[in-house]
Amino acid sequence: MNEQIVARHWLTAAAPKVAPVVATSTVLILGRSWNANGAEHSIGNAALMVVLAAGSAAAGAFASAGHSGDGVLAGTAFATSGALVVAGVAGYADGWSLPILLWAVATAVAYGIAARYWRTDRRDTVAYKRGTAVRREEHAHVERVETIRGRTQIDVAREGSAYAEALARALTARAALPGFDPRTLEAAGLPELPSAGRDAA
Repeated sequence: MNEQIVARHWLTAAAPKVAPVVATSTVLILGRSWNANGAEHSIGNAALMVVLAAGSAAAGAFASAGHSGDGVLAGTAFATSGALVVAGVAGYADGWSLPILLWAVATAVAYGIAARYWRTDRRDTVAYKRGTAVRREEHAHVERVETIRGRTQIDVAREGSAYAEALARALTARAALPGFDPRTLEAAGLPELPSAGRDAA
């Protein structure tokens, strides 16, 4: 019932939202840096990036194949392949138009994929909170019922104790009356009062 309240820092909340654009921008910057250091129009470097990107895509295809495919591994492999394509184009091309276009497409695709996981995560979080609230209400209801039952039992026990005390006082007071004879009650057909009979004896 007493849960610790943790306030998330705004940077922690914003980090997942900016992660895709940071990742694609980093790849673009590294590709352009590679371009400035001799990768522009280099067939060997372009071929290397094509081979690496194709290998990553093939690994993603194999990882996602079949019923027991690993979605995380496949997603990582496809993301690596896309990053290699963007870096290869940014490194090989002269000028900024094609790298910027490819960066924009890659960023849009990354946000599209991330949005799906964000929706799933938000749905799971809402379902967890609802389930927690339902369980909390059930426990609170059980606690209220048990509290009422306990108070009722205490009240009944107190009333029974008060009644027993009152009855004992009444029997004692009646036995102390002058001229009280339990045999007269028995002769009249009234039930015998054991405590009174023992006191009289």
